[in-house]
Amino acid sequence: MLQTLNDVVLGVTQAGLSRYLNRRYSENMNLSGSDHPKKNDFIPKNIRLRATFFFNLRPTTRIDTFVETMRTGKMGRWGNQIGYVLLPFAIGLKTDPLDYVKEAKAVIDRKKASLEPLYTYFVVYLVLKLFGIKAVGKLNHKVFFNTTLWFTNVPGPQEEVTFYGHEITYIAPSCYGQPNALMIHILSYMDKLTFIISADEETIPDPERLCDDLEESLYLIKTSALVSENAKNK
Repeated sequence: MLQTLNDVVLGVTQAGLSRYLNRRYSENMNLSGSDHPKKNDFIPKNIRLRATFFFNLRPTTRIDTFVETMRTGKMGRWGNQIGYVLLPFAIGLKTDPLDYVKEAKAVIDRKKASLEPLYTYFVVYLVLKLFGIKAVGKLNHKVFFNTTLWFTNVPGPQEEVTFYGHEITYIAPSCYGQPNALMIHILSYMDKLTFIISADEETIPDPERLCDDLEESLYLIKTSALVSENAKNK
């Protein structure tokens, strides 16, 4: 089964959040006086997390494609075409780290095969044209308010870019104003992958530990993939 970068980063995020929540729940149980010396999984079985997952519906986002289009004199359509889906996050500890990636691939494939991102883009575009930007803001706010977090994975430029002659080392976009306590942006640029986390400190008082969990999850998934590949080649 072939996985894409989307599948891997979503699997890493689910694994990292699972590690983080498991530690937080274990700490809360210890503070309450509960003693579970043999228990390793403290995540409630009925936990439910949903993310707003954004899709760029443009057929291509490559810079050289835009440059070539401009040379031909056909300006085409600029800007992104953003649709979104409501994505359930699988939270829980797993014995095999690769299971996170496999589950992520299954969910992403279903969402890609659906018309959900196209439908949300069309509805937002229609409301914008008919009722204006304020109506779009209220509509999106109502949808986002009923999700747990924002999650995006944006493919950035594959070649190095400059800004007024200065080479750009990395790109880390973010935004504010969303009614969610957690927002995770993942952006690829050349051979780098950057995780950008925006968190409400009242809900997530230690976002740096979440970053550590994401890093550790990426390492475990990468190690498991290498072990599995080596086992197949023997």
